[in-house]
Amino acid sequence: MRRRLLTSYLALTLVVLVLLEVPLALSYGARERQQVSTTLERDAYEIANYSEETLEGDGHADIQGYVESYADRTGGHAVVVDAKGQVVADSQAPVAGRSVARRPELQAALAGHTSTGSRSGSSLDDAVMYAATPVASAGRILGAVRVTYGADKVNDRIHRYWLLLVATGVACLAAAALIGIFLSRWVTQPLAPMRAAAIRLGQGDLSARVGPAPGPPEVQDVARAFDEMAARLEDLVDAQEAFVADASHQLRTPLTALRLRLENLESEIDDPEAIEDVAGARREGQRLSRLIDGLLTLARADRGRDWSDRQLIDAGAATTERLETWRPIAEEYDVELVGEPSDLLLRASADRLAQVLDNLLANATDASPPGSQLHLSARRSPDGAWVELHVIDQGPGLDADQRRRAFDRFWRGDGGGGPDGHAGDGDRPNLGGSGLGLAIVRRLVAADGGLVELRQGPGGGLDAVVSYPAAEPDR
Repeated sequence: MRRRLLTSYLALTLVVLVLLEVPLALSYGARERQQVSTTLERDAYEIANYSEETLEGDGHADIQGYVESYADRTGGHAVVVDAKGQVVADSQAPVAGRSVARRPELQAALAGHTSTGSRSGSSLDDAVMYAATPVASAGRILGAVRVTYGADKVNDRIHRYWLLLVATGVACLAAAALIGIFLSRWVTQPLAPMRAAAIRLGQGDLSARVGPAPGPPEVQDVARAFDEMAARLEDLVDAQEAFVADASHQLRTPLTALRLRLENLESEIDDPEAIEDVAGARREGQRLSRLIDGLLTLARADRGRDWSDRQLIDAGAATTERLETWRPIAEEYDVELVGEPSDLLLRASADRLAQVLDNLLANATDASPPGSQLHLSARRSPDGAWVELHVIDQGPGLDADQRRRAFDRFWRGDGGGGPDGHAGDGDRPNLGGSGLGLAIVRRLVAADGGLVELRQGPGGGLDAVVSYPAAEPDR
């Protein structure tokens, strides 16, 4: 906005300068040429009056000395001719007797007409302005006078004036730029706190406030409205989190009691069908517990980006720890966990990273067929700016549209057996199935400034890639 305001000030100043200076420059050029033409005509009349008696034969004035003095004084060129067009005096070539009667302006003067204008000089290398007037007495033409002045000299004066106008315009633009910078800062400075607060609020910091804002009343009204909106939004999110927390807390107790009753009931019945029904009810209870925990985690993750608890993490150590934790569970699924050593470092929250890997490993384990392998590794991104954590399974995989939709809340694959879009094996217990796992992963990764995506695995399964900013060891 500041740049736009400054550009507007400069553009307006430039338009005003052009509208003022261009007509002024053209007017000055025309006026200067007219003044020179008038001066030449006046000088020609003076020389004609001085030469009149000599040309008539009644005087002995030194016409040659007069025109040379004129040339020294004004820088012009004066020529006096008699009635036959023979040179009587020439300020540049004091050799009389040559004829210049073919010159159009002298022909007109010898015919009794005064003329002014411009044409190429005698050398054809320069342009001159001229004035030619007859020398007459009692109605008889005695000769003519022509006075010329270099047009380049006139143009030089005009060009110097134009340069002065350009310099003045540049100075005005510089002054306008300084004033524009001051005015743009004065206008936009009160908006800077609102911009910073809006960015923080957009990143999930619901405590962001503008506070008392300087500037005009309109800006202060906007700042107050922004703070009121942020406060109401924080209240709504807090109320939502409180509701989810209270609901999860209140539901955990009856769910625990229900699971205990089902376990007791299972030990007291002998009917296989009834036992299977009770086992199914227990699995649904476990799934409901995971759903409640997932909703609570997702509500907290929706708070947005929070880098206050990020730390330097050894990616190799973090993946090894999660592999050791999940290896007993994977063995129950007849899935082999495979890790790769790594010395890469990344910056993230250790708790959030553990949650992310747990969700991805739960999805991958649930989707992996018996006897398959599940790979967890850390690699450097091609540009070197990220550390990529890969969780690669050998399950059925997903197509491109399913991989894109897998991060939506409560979306599950067509098979329905596996969590968050994976089709699991219906003959074994399900580790997920709430449809929230990948949505939680995306929120937790974003809170650490990372990225997550699902790619096609090399063996047809899925390659879940989590990218965190790479870090260097603290020195």
